[in-house]
Amino acid sequence: MIKTSLAFLTLLAALLATGAAQAACIYPRAPDNIPDGRTATMDQMVAAQKAVKQFDADIAAYNACLTMELEAMMADPGIDEARKAELAEMQVKKNNAAVDEAQAVADRFNEQVRAFKEANPK
Repeated sequence: MIKTSLAFLTLLAALLATGAAQAACIYPRAPDNIPDGRTATMDQMVAAQKAVKQFDADIAAYNACLTMELEAMMADPGIDEARKAELAEMQVKKNNAAVDEAQAVADRFNEQVRAFKEANPK
């Protein structure tokens, strides 16, 4: 996942350096390895925590890309104001959807952390 993030950031930097008007903002994939807290090992929970944190960072990078993409489109004199308003609205919806998914992933993980703590009292 770290290699994916580094590749994404490298691509993003290259697009910005070349003055690309529309960066290809790639929606990150949510982690699919959140274990059942009732049966998981500590190592599995730690790995899931790292995956959730990486996903959160990837969502932040995605949203930053959306912002830069929107700013580039807003600077285009060939786009009329009505279209700019539509683009801004779409960016808000994409951002909100990404934040909602990141929160849902964090909520699922936190639920499993609680289950893990119940199954493994100190």
